Amino acid sequence: MTRVRVEVQDDSQLDIPRLKALPGVSGYVKQGEQHQLIVGPGKAAQVVDAMRVQIAAGGVKPDDAMARTKSEVKAKYKAPMSDALRKLANVFIPLIPAFIASGLITGIINILKRPDIVGDVAVHYPNLLGLMGIFGSAVFAIMNILVGVNTAKVFGGSQALGGVMAGILSSPQLAQITLFGEALQPGRGGVIAVLLVVALMCWIERQFRKLLPGSLELILNPLLTTVITGAVAIVALQPLGGWISDAIAHGASWAIDRGGFLVGAVLAGTFLPLVLTGLHQGLVPIHVELVQAHGYNALFPILAMAGVGQIGAAIAVLMKTRNARLKKVIKGALPVGLLGIASRLFLASRCHWVSHLLALALAAR
Repeated sequence: MTRVRVEVQDDSQLDIPRLKALPGVSGYVKQGEQHQLIVGPGKAAQVVDAMRVQIAAGGVKPDDAMARTKSEVKAKYKAPMSDALRKLANVFIPLIPAFIASGLITGIINILKRPDIVGDVAVHYPNLLGLMGIFGSAVFAIMNILVGVNTAKVFGGSQALGGVMAGILSSPQLAQITLFGEALQPGRGGVIAVLLVVALMCWIERQFRKLLPGSLELILNPLLTTVITGAVAIVALQPLGGWISDAIAHGASWAIDRGGFLVGAVLAGTFLPLVLTGLHQGLVPIHVELVQAHGYNALFPILAMAGVGQIGAAIAVLMKTRNARLKKVIKGALPVGLLGIASRLFLASRCHWVSHLLALALAAR
């Protein structure tokens, strides 16, 4: 949402220093095969649209160019960790607008319920608050389905079957079934289980595409994939996902309750470097799982303190630096920084002086 992500055929043709110096570009990050230019919220989509127009004017369709270069680029960069994080990001990034809407609506509802702030609004307009509550919570009602569809898309499977797998794991009818002496738990494992199950589903579906003749593949592939994956999911993968989910929830609670300020210092002080490299995308399933397990995410407010420290560090740089371009970047990035969008401010204030990076991390503590 804030970065223009580009994959090129020949890296030697890129002039990185000139790209960094372009007006509106506040930072550059290379992640695997991707070159990422940080331009800020709202501008990234505009830049991508402009690039597509220029590519099309050269007689090449953007989608054709992308398809032609992707296999070549992937052959050059074989970074399993980077690839895994990229896939996780591709699953959850499309859900960010829904998270934003849900969070803001929930915040508005909480304000409207405060008689000391808005009076008796909740008493006089209960239907309005109830309707807004539906708007704010809808994304979590279908969270597993959305994750299943996106996971299938990322792993090259049928998106409809990905949604079906997530629906199987969340079905209330599971509670009526006993397996190995225990009643099954609908939704156990949350998004972790969905990721595991749909990834397996995509692999099984691809194998059947190779094995089944074309005349039968359309009918038998969905049938066999659903039955086999569903069975493995209920017997093994959902319990495994539940164990991982419980471990994450208990681990986070233990660290926050027992770790004190040291845990806060480590988490908040390292979060922005994770944002810079894109590794923070690996935390998204953890955030979602904590919300599903507890109804809230106690981890994220600690990480958000990094943003507060970053704002202070950026203001200090703004007051002390004589670099006109740096001043301009910080002034443009401060408003969105106050809303929690970290990349531009961090890149503007973090690496010009090491002391500022250290001060930022300590302030976050």
